[in-house]
Amino acid sequence: MFKKILIANRGEIALRIIRACREMGIQSVAVHSTADASSMAVRLADESVCIGPPQSKDSYLNIPAILTAAAVTGADAIHPGYGFLSENAQFARMVEEHGFTYIGPKPEHIDSMGDKVTAKKTVMALGLPVVPGSPGAVDSVEEGLEICEDAGYPVIIKAASGGGGKGMQVVREAGEFSEAFTTARREAAANFGDDTVYIEKYLEKPRHIEIQVFGDKHGNGIHLGERDCSIQRRHQKLVEEAPSPVLPEKEREEIGNLAADVIQQMGYVGAGTIEFLYENGKFYFMEMNTRIQVEHPVTEMITGIDLIAEQIRVAYGEPLRIKRDGFKLRGHAIEIRINAEDPETFTPSPGKITQFHAPGGMGVRFDSAIYSGYSIPPYYDSMIGKLIVHGKDRDQAIRRLKRCIKETVVDGVKTTLPLHDWILSEPDFISGNYDIHWLEKKLAEKNA
Repeated sequence: MFKKILIANRGEIALRIIRACREMGIQSVAVHSTADASSMAVRLADESVCIGPPQSKDSYLNIPAILTAAAVTGADAIHPGYGFLSENAQFARMVEEHGFTYIGPKPEHIDSMGDKVTAKKTVMALGLPVVPGSPGAVDSVEEGLEICEDAGYPVIIKAASGGGGKGMQVVREAGEFSEAFTTARREAAANFGDDTVYIEKYLEKPRHIEIQVFGDKHGNGIHLGERDCSIQRRHQKLVEEAPSPVLPEKEREEIGNLAADVIQQMGYVGAGTIEFLYENGKFYFMEMNTRIQVEHPVTEMITGIDLIAEQIRVAYGEPLRIKRDGFKLRGHAIEIRINAEDPETFTPSPGKITQFHAPGGMGVRFDSAIYSGYSIPPYYDSMIGKLIVHGKDRDQAIRRLKRCIKETVVDGVKTTLPLHDWILSEPDFISGNYDIHWLEKKLAEKNA
C-alpha cells in the first residue's frame, strides 16, 4: 500500500481524504495557498507545503508547484479530490510521468468524458440512451436550426467543455435561436477557452439521477446505486439524496447495471459518476464526472462503503472489494450543501466564524473544515460544509435533517441553512414531487 499521499485540494474534501489516509495507516501531505495556512487540513495532515498565493491559478492549479511538493515530501501518490485539477487529463499524465500514482481514472478517460460531445458519442456506442439532439458540435446557425426542427422545441444549447450552468441557453422557438447560439458560444469561450457548443432537446420536468460507478485495474466494473440531485439552482446542486424517491426498483437495477457495463467496457479505473436526466420513465445520458463527487457521502451512508478508501486501494492496484451484487442499500440518506451565502440573494458571505457548533446524534455526519475563529477566504467556492443524515426511511431522514439544521450554529457569516430548512418543509419536497426546475420556480414565487 502507499506510504504517503499528497492531497492536491483544500477544504472539506482535503480533510476527508486525510481522515481516510489516517485510518488506512497512510501518511498525508496537505498543500495550501497562503490564504489557507490556518486551515483544518493543514492542521491535521502529517505534513503541509505552501504552494503559492491565494489565487487558484497560482496555487491549487499550479501543477509544477504541486509536483514539486510531492517530490520534496516523498509522496507515492496524489489525490486530486474534486474541482481544481481533478478532471485535468494533462495533470493526470504529468503525475504519472513524474513517477507518482494518480488516484483517479486514466487520462484518456478524463479526456473523452471531459468533452461532452465526445462523451455523448462514446456512451452512445456503448449502449447508453442519450437526449435527442446534435450528434456532435454545431458550427453554424443554419445547422443548428435544422437540428432544432428535428429534435423539436424547446432545445438547450450547451458548451462542450462546460459545467455549472455556464454556456447554456434555452431556446423555445426558432426566432430566438440565432441570438442564443451566439451568446452560448461567447460564454463558452470566456469560461472554458473553447466556444464549441452542441444542442439537445430541452426536457421540461426531468429529474437529475446519477449512478455511482467504480472500476479497477482487473477489468471489474460495478455500480453503487443512484443519487437524486434534482434540487438545483442555476444548475448547481443544493440537496442530494439516495435512493431516489421516484425510481422503481426494476429501473434502478436496469440503469445501474447498464452504467456498470459501460465503465467495464471502457476499462475505466476508479470512482466515477454517470449522470442522467430522467423523465416519464426514461433515462437520458447527460455527462460523466471522472472523479469523486461532492455528494459521495450519501452513497456511503446507504452502502456502508468508504469510497475514498476504495479509490486509494484501486489506484494501488488492488481489485474492488465489492461485487455487483455484494452490497445492499440500507435506509435513506440526504445531504445539504451549506454555503457561506445570503440565503435570500445568494451573495457570497466570506468572513470570520465567531461561533460554530456541529449537530450530532444517530445517523448524522457533518463534513466540513470550518471551526470557531476560522476565516472563510473570499477566493474559493462558497461551500463551507455538508450536512448528511441517514434514516431507516425517507420520512425519518427528513425529520432528522430538520432537527440537525436547528442544532447547527455558524455565527459571523450568513449561510444557506435557512433556505434548506424552508426546502425541507415544502410539501412538494416532502412528497418527492419535484424536478430540476422546481427550486427556481418556487424561489421566484416566494420572492414575487
